[in-house]
Amino acid sequence: MPHRTATLFDPVHVGELALANRIVMAPLTRNRAPDATPNALMAQYYTQRASAGLIITEATAISQQGQGYADVPGLYAEEQVEAWKDVTRSVHAAGGKIVCQLWHVGRVSHTSLQPHGGAPVAPSAITAKTKTVLLKDGVPVFVDTSEPRALQAYELPDIVHTYVAAARNAVHTAGFDGVEIHAANGYLLDQFLKSGSNQRRDDFGGSVENRARFLLEVVQAVTGAVGGGRVGIRLSPVTPANDAFDPDPQPLFDYVVRELAGFGLAYVHVIEGATGGPRVLPDRSFDYIGLRRAYRAAAGKGAWMVNNGLDKDLAQQVIGGGADLVAFGRPFIGNPDLVERLRKGKPLVESDRTTWYGGGAKGYTDYPTLKTA
Repeated sequence: MPHRTATLFDPVHVGELALANRIVMAPLTRNRAPDATPNALMAQYYTQRASAGLIITEATAISQQGQGYADVPGLYAEEQVEAWKDVTRSVHAAGGKIVCQLWHVGRVSHTSLQPHGGAPVAPSAITAKTKTVLLKDGVPVFVDTSEPRALQAYELPDIVHTYVAAARNAVHTAGFDGVEIHAANGYLLDQFLKSGSNQRRDDFGGSVENRARFLLEVVQAVTGAVGGGRVGIRLSPVTPANDAFDPDPQPLFDYVVRELAGFGLAYVHVIEGATGGPRVLPDRSFDYIGLRRAYRAAAGKGAWMVNNGLDKDLAQQVIGGGADLVAFGRPFIGNPDLVERLRKGKPLVESDRTTWYGGGAKGYTDYPTLKTA
């Protein structure tokens, strides 16, 4: 019998997780967690989208030092962990699967968000040419990031331990099905990877192997704590997001995925092109198929997830080309029933950009479904 090409709507096993379909809700920062604590509105928001094969939460800070934006959730204080329980229970009751994205922003922060008003931390003391979001009188305001200080090598093990604590909080206490390590979009782990932000001269800078060292130490520790089958990782080889840049990304990320192959990860989540922008950048060519081949050649068994600028036809093409999962971000904002709309070929609702960051239910939990429209 001829081999049948998988579809977006086929079930799939991803590490320890059995998913109902191959459509993933990508992480989307929405700035609706005052005091860095999840709430009932967030539980409603995620539950509305539980028909996704997998939900990846908005990026969630592993510590106050790791926070870079106003009103984003955390996973380090007891009240935060307890509040996440309501989210995971509600999503599971609706038949969904949900993992928490573990986030340390590094230099993409502001002194007003840091412990005791200190400087953000980074591999090197290089200010990111980007902005972060603060809230003033409930209104999001974009401000320049603050000048960071370079982390000392002796501080890095403590940050690794913070990743582990957050992973344990997520899986062992808060009820998440797993975690995703955020190593993309110019945040701390990506800052270590890329030479534009890492100009260290110690064992964590210089060569590809040294720049990847911190990331691999985090992955080893987190998989050891909760099991590789419940851990994914997000990478963005060429995105310019948050002033991320490396002049030679192919050998860097080929090395990274070959090293990741040995950890038994549930999945590798790759942003192709510029995050939230074009899939092909004229000044930053990259062979994503070659990246996947490098991972598989190193005996990597995790599911391969593709993200950025996908519609239904392109997503199906990606699945037919050998990827296992496809992630949709912004379409999930205005379409809580995105899976059903894609399955039935129905038009998608355009979300209100003015409500993306901060606010309440408007533009968050009030979008219609096909059944309620």
